[in-house]
Amino acid sequence: KVGFLEDKRSFTVFRCFATPDRSTMASVGSKTQLLNVLGDVKARVQDKLGIVDFPMPQFILVGKQSVGKSRLIEALAGETFNFISGTLGSRRPTVLEFRNISSARSSRWFVRDRKTNQWQEHAIEQVMLLVGAAHEELGESVSPEPIYVRIESPSCVDMQIVDLPGFRDFAVDSSKQHLADKITDLVKAFMKDKHNVILCVEQAADAATMSTLQRCREIDPKFQRTILIRNKLDKFYHDLTAENVGRWVDGYGDLPEFLPRFSLTLPWWQEGTTVPKSFPELRDDMNAEDLRQMQAKGLNPKYMQTIGFGNFTSYMERKIEQMFVDSICPVLSKLHDLKQAAERRHKDLETEFSDTDPHRILNTTRDCGVSFAAAITHVMDGVPDLKPVMSLEHELQEFHSYHQTMGSPNFSLLPSEEFGTLNDYVDYLRNEIQLATFDVEVNGGAQFRRLMTEVEIFLRFSEIAVETKKRDVIQARGVATGSLTWRDVVVKVLSNEAHLPLQKRLTYVGERIKWFFEKQKEPVLEFMDKLDGTPNANLYSPLYPKHARLIKQSGLIKHLVFQTYDRACAKQLQEFLGLFENMLTSTFSNPWVFLKAPTSNGSEPDDMQDAVLPSFDDTKERIPKELAARSGTESALSRWLVEIPTDPQQVDEAVDKVQMLVQKTYSFIRSQVCDQVELFAESFFKLP
Repeated sequence: KVGFLEDKRSFTVFRCFATPDRSTMASVGSKTQLLNVLGDVKARVQDKLGIVDFPMPQFILVGKQSVGKSRLIEALAGETFNFISGTLGSRRPTVLEFRNISSARSSRWFVRDRKTNQWQEHAIEQVMLLVGAAHEELGESVSPEPIYVRIESPSCVDMQIVDLPGFRDFAVDSSKQHLADKITDLVKAFMKDKHNVILCVEQAADAATMSTLQRCREIDPKFQRTILIRNKLDKFYHDLTAENVGRWVDGYGDLPEFLPRFSLTLPWWQEGTTVPKSFPELRDDMNAEDLRQMQAKGLNPKYMQTIGFGNFTSYMERKIEQMFVDSICPVLSKLHDLKQAAERRHKDLETEFSDTDPHRILNTTRDCGVSFAAAITHVMDGVPDLKPVMSLEHELQEFHSYHQTMGSPNFSLLPSEEFGTLNDYVDYLRNEIQLATFDVEVNGGAQFRRLMTEVEIFLRFSEIAVETKKRDVIQARGVATGSLTWRDVVVKVLSNEAHLPLQKRLTYVGERIKWFFEKQKEPVLEFMDKLDGTPNANLYSPLYPKHARLIKQSGLIKHLVFQTYDRACAKQLQEFLGLFENMLTSTFSNPWVFLKAPTSNGSEPDDMQDAVLPSFDDTKERIPKELAARSGTESALSRWLVEIPTDPQQVDEAVDKVQMLVQKTYSFIRSQVCDQVELFAESFFKLP
């Protein structure tokens, strides 16, 4: 027995036994009660909670149109009826629950309301209209959402089946063919469900021509979940003899020996006439005639168990009991898992309710923000199997799409005008630069490392694209109250032609880094949330999972934490760009100081084992060497400045040399800026 205690957002499952035995089956009572248990569990769990993958077995009825599926359903119900599904036929599943109530005087029909999930009794005529309306509302589409019908009658069989739309082999036009294809996909989806037992209805003809059975073979190759029902047996009474009856029942070798199969005749009467007797009596007469005819043909007794409607329903009753026994443990196990999940959810909701109290919400939000900020460090250190991830191509596409949508005019999205589109730049990075991690989907620190390589490549594409003109050189030299040298001319040209382009490229670098950190919000939240119950949970703060759930469950907390994080990224971007703006301003004001070489001593031994602490005399000897080494670049530039002619007659040669000196000087500046980008990115983004 399975019971439920429902309140607000949780439910509890009480398990009275783990495996069924004789006393258990006796307590269930009749098959009607057994089916009610199955139906009740399914209604309460699968339908109310929306759980699709639930181990509840059921029978599904498949077959082509006009093979007798509807008449088989009528035989199971014990009365005739006709679901009005319009000119397009059925387009959604119909779950039919047959309940045999021997004490009932007449049948009662119920339809489960799709909004309230409550059974409502209707007259049979009203039931037909409701079912028809459920199909007609779909138009030329299909839906996996079923409509539920229950019949309680003294003449019906105790079982539950899902009647699926029939396969359609012919369509008059493309729209009807499209509908037929969608019906095929819908039916196959039910057939692929491992919990469904397939009742395959075919006409009692040559087994080799059974198209629906062939569809079943494709999905269930060993026919472990398939039961074949061969209808209209009476059409073959006169063709069967004592010599061929056994082989005919066996499908002349075309039916696998292990495939459960039944041959039967369902009630029928001449078209245009009334039913000669009550439908249950007609059903019993057809069953008796099937048995009599096959016995008269001398059919082997082992095959007689597969003949007639009576043997079919007896087999189905045993199958239901077997399926219930086989499924009770998986069902209870699933219910136990659902109970634990509901208890955890209940506990989380209580925590959320407490922590989001108006008097505590500010402190709770701050605590969540502190945990979120601390977790970023772990994500940047590298966490395996963390989602979401992206390749460099995907990253660049999203970055470009974001800034094109935002309309960012203050920097270029491509490193050079030679790259016509983003795809050209992507091909360059993949095929010419051959970044090792280009197509690898990563996040966190690995993505940051790859990002720094890409932005350095982007920055190194910076060139002074405008050729220095004679007029610019002459204009820059001008006349000053003091002496104006070629050194001053080079500084003016550099400041005019190189300062702004380099600053725009540094803006691209800063925006790329800012965008990267903004995209790490979801991986950080995923890292915090997935720690609970894992071996790594003890390595990190126990508050991470709790705060992650609060952030996910509370839209207010999530908004505040993410908004504050984005503001911090924007603030660090401004400081990053501000630093470089000041540095570039001072650099282009006096590039000669900026371009002094780093202090290094090339005579230092490579072998660290020979290194010793320097003496005072060694230090005094080292300092003049380092000062002399720093003037290397400046000395080279000074020599080139001296070579520029001052004679007005040689202005063309002077312009060429100034252009060369500007390009050389700018290449030195660009190299030093590129060398320092990663350091400033670490200082202004990663560390804060």
